[in-house]
Amino acid sequence: MSEYEILRLIWWALLGILLIGFAVMDGFDLGTAALLPFVGRTDKERRLALNTVGPVWEGNQVWFILGGGAIFAAWPMLYAASFSGFYLAMFLVLATLILRPAGFKFRSKLENPTWRTFWDWALFAGGVVPALVFGVAFGNLFEGVPFGFDSMMRMHSQITLLSLLNPFALLCGLVSLSMIVFHGASWLNYKATGAVKMRAGKAMLIAAVAYIALFTLAGVWLGQIGGFNIVGAIAHDGPSNPLLKTVVRIPHGWFANMTTHPALILTLVAAYGGCVVAVLLRRFPGYAMLCSALVPAGTIATAGAALFPFLLPSSTEPNASLTVWDASSSSLTLAVMLGVTVLILPIVVAYTVWAYRVLRGPVKESDIDSGHAY
Repeated sequence: MSEYEILRLIWWALLGILLIGFAVMDGFDLGTAALLPFVGRTDKERRLALNTVGPVWEGNQVWFILGGGAIFAAWPMLYAASFSGFYLAMFLVLATLILRPAGFKFRSKLENPTWRTFWDWALFAGGVVPALVFGVAFGNLFEGVPFGFDSMMRMHSQITLLSLLNPFALLCGLVSLSMIVFHGASWLNYKATGAVKMRAGKAMLIAAVAYIALFTLAGVWLGQIGGFNIVGAIAHDGPSNPLLKTVVRIPHGWFANMTTHPALILTLVAAYGGCVVAVLLRRFPGYAMLCSALVPAGTIATAGAALFPFLLPSSTEPNASLTVWDASSSSLTLAVMLGVTVLILPIVVAYTVWAYRVLRGPVKESDIDSGHAY
């Protein structure tokens, strides 16, 4: 394998790690927000739920920023095609994510019940919409999106918000939402106390059943869609020009990757197994939370392994599909970025571990009376 080929594979793996990091670390506070109106029936109970994530949610978003930065620098064609084609969907995500800091900062500024209820539902939207839209985006990757390039490598697309909201993609959105809600319920079962903890335990069971059913249905449906396949050999260390290959759509194409990439079986075991074991270990919340993290990790890894080497398939011009081998930055850029990542990523992990160690322990109702509580 050439140096360029190895760097491309490393950055494909790093992109997956960053997406998994975002889903695991930011996923539980998105899930907590989605559950807020249901696990908290009084103002104090909702404040308790918010204070389980209040000190950490901003730090968790570092993974989201790192993921976007990695796409921009390591996969510029993917960044350009996805962020322009998915513009309205991304705008919807950002608009609802903006509600989160506003909700955390403003909710408890007034004791007016109407004021606080408004921000509770704003936080709910800030948890549900991103989780749903990210799943819809992944669903569209499997179906392919309508875009292409002319001979001058200028992109053209027919992607609209309505075209993205197709039935299979919406099903994937529900898979994502149930996964995030389950992870959030696991977090509340771990960090909350009293009635909030009890309701979170019940929510874990409901979300687990929904996730397993929806994830299985999505897998069965995926087998009927057909996947993309590169015809003939492609230079793994060649130039980043997606028009230098031939791509065809074949029946059960994504499922064929299960034999090409046996690790896909392990990712499925992690997703299903983590979900089941976390529910069984609800009375041991620390272990249940660790198992819960396997659900988003296994789900995203399953999608990535099934799609490999495709990053963004095109439904209208399959030859223009973006792959690991023809959509990256130069070898020098990937090498320099890898060096920077090797230095920075351990620091991010280290301060994250330190922060969670400092903030360890459950949140009690007595803590809500503190002047520093949300």
